[in-house]
Amino acid sequence: MRVSYDPEADAVYITLKGHGVAYSRLMSEDIAIDYGPDDEIHGIEILSASKHIKINPKNAVVELEHLKVKAV
Repeated sequence: MRVSYDPEADAVYITLKGHGVAYSRLMSEDIAIDYGPDDEIHGIEILSASKHIKINPKNAVVELEHLKVKAV
């Protein structure tokens, strides 16, 4: 799993599998689920991320349920 944060876009992308995206489903205005050709979830995109998850833009750390992942 890889978590990346783009502070300019205020967007988080969580990569679960790196095999490409076949299609996406919009779950809400800010959250999309990306599916691969195997119909499994390959990634999750969260727009307006600071409204949905704890983000400290000063040191680019994203906190997900007590798990801290340094954004790249």
